Parts: sequence; structure tokens; C-alpha cells
Amino acid sequence: MWRISIYDILSLLSLERELRMRTRIKELRARYDLTQEDLAKRIGVRRETILFIEKGKYNPSLKLAHDIAEALQTTIDELFIF
Repeated sequence: MWRISIYDILSLLSLERELRMRTRIKELRARYDLTQEDLAKRIGVRRETILFIEKGKYNPSLKLAHDIAEALQTTIDELFIF
């Protein structure tokens, strides 16, 4: 039988936070004076999608990452911090 302690759960949550992809989307949006809504409209997604990517709660597809990078006039490598 498996026994999971609160320590195990907290360790997993900490690991999950470390594995989240970080981005420079917010920084680059500010450079071009774009809101989340503006960027979302440019690439054809909902504002919440941009929000979740910025917060590391959603990892975009390669196509979406490319579209975001193109809209922000940068590369995928510069946009996402691995």
C-alpha cells in the first residue's frame, strides 16, 4: 500500500513550480505597449491563453509559441526561458 505524506505532496508541488516554463511575454508586451487582449487578438487566441502562458500554467504548442514570438518580433529562444 502506498503512503503519501504531506511532505511528499509539498515536494511534488515544489518540483512542479520549478518545471514551469518561464517566459518574457509580459516584458515584451510592455515594450510594444500591448495588453494581453491586444496580443491575443493578433495571434487569434483568447486573452486567458496569454495569461496562462505568462503564469506558466499552460505550455503552448510549437505553432502558438512561434506565433507569439513573431507578434512580439523576437525568437522562440528569446521568448521562453528553459
